[in-house]
Amino acid sequence: MSEPADPTDFRGRGVGTSDSISANPVFERPGEATELPKNRMPQSESYPDTAYQIVHDEAMLDGNARLNLATFVGTWMDDFAVRLYTESADKNMIDKDEYPQTAAIETRCWTMLADLWSAADPDNAIGTSTIGSSEACMLGGLALKRRWQKRRRSEGKSTEAPNLVLSSAVQVCWEKFCNYFEVEARYVPITMEHRTLDGHELDKYVDENTIGVVAIMGVTYTGAYEPVAEISAALDRIAADTGVDVPIHVDGASGAMIAPFCQPDLVWDFRLDRVASISTSGHKYGLVYPGVGWVVWRNKAALPDELIFYVSYLGGSMPTFALNFSRPGAQVLLQYYMFLRLGSDGYTRVQQESLAVAQYLAQEIAKLPAFELWNDGSDIPVFAWMLKKGYTDKWTLYDLSDRLRMKGWLVPAYPMPDDLADVTVQRIVVRNGLSHDLATALLAEIKTEVDFLDRLETPIPREGQPVLFHH
Repeated sequence: MSEPADPTDFRGRGVGTSDSISANPVFERPGEATELPKNRMPQSESYPDTAYQIVHDEAMLDGNARLNLATFVGTWMDDFAVRLYTESADKNMIDKDEYPQTAAIETRCWTMLADLWSAADPDNAIGTSTIGSSEACMLGGLALKRRWQKRRRSEGKSTEAPNLVLSSAVQVCWEKFCNYFEVEARYVPITMEHRTLDGHELDKYVDENTIGVVAIMGVTYTGAYEPVAEISAALDRIAADTGVDVPIHVDGASGAMIAPFCQPDLVWDFRLDRVASISTSGHKYGLVYPGVGWVVWRNKAALPDELIFYVSYLGGSMPTFALNFSRPGAQVLLQYYMFLRLGSDGYTRVQQESLAVAQYLAQEIAKLPAFELWNDGSDIPVFAWMLKKGYTDKWTLYDLSDRLRMKGWLVPAYPMPDDLADVTVQRIVVRNGLSHDLATALLAEIKTEVDFLDRLETPIPREGQPVLFHH
């Protein structure tokens, strides 16, 4: 039997194992460790540039963010934003007494959003920043639950069985909300005939224990808007027939920063009386680095006062409502920077460019004989497509996703939710920075890889094939 390999090279220097990280020889210094453990804290110190080099090289393996067409999260800001980020990295958003100007800027931001989302009196609205839109959604859900509980108690009725009505294509944060805060999730299944929650048969899911209905402006699976006005009209009919009066929370993680600029005539926001609250991701189409989200209630009456904590602020008090405590303040300043930097005209220009690229890609992919569009990117700059039924039994969209990943492009494929779980789609998210030239290069890669897959003589083996994308 041969001896195990010596873990050192001819100079006696460690070459690294699965449990260790080796420093580049350029950074070595006499007496400094050249090999560090991966999963245990090293015993000795390292020079800053050595530690930086190791972490920097590890992070390089994450790939090129601009070729990641799976994520909605922003991956680029300009140099002035980066400078501001560096200058404000130490600010703690919860410490409003120590950072009063950052707190004031937070208020300016959500007041701007209240105005953008057509609140009747933006100065009488109330809102907050959050770590992301998932926390914002949970805060919106908590307010719905508490308002329902208060009303039920005032009527002398039970508060033991709250439920929330959602699309089966809802983002996972809502599943977490229902699980963590003990609310029954009532999922309205999407179908080929009703591809979003659109009010169809909503009366089968809503009852006196319903705390609210979630409407999504930009479904994560496909990017399509749910028609908030139609959902509101369905709830109006239910209220007229049964007396059950149910509010809406709009999950505008992406669309709430697209629709006001690109589809201003679309009625989806506080113009609808049933819309109690709206959330969005500042770090998606708000164009800020992660993580920051926002939630705004149409007025102070929509947010039960007992959920609000008051903290000392400039000799007075400031309301705060959050699931987290200490969190970065820098992203709030970056959001304000973007509002000042772009204004309404700038946001319109940036978002319309992303929409134009998405629609160009969708139109070109629709021309390929292998594919059928699910939607065309006319809502938010996101669209999905399917493999045409009967086109081939040699490959699937998962195989195309794998081939594109080999070229550096992340274009996920995944099954649709329950009731359509046998339908697989592939999705592209167009963010600021995916230029028309890059889109053209992507199309060329898609055509090349489809041609390669079509020329296979036998089907690609399915057994043991990993699923590389999860919602």
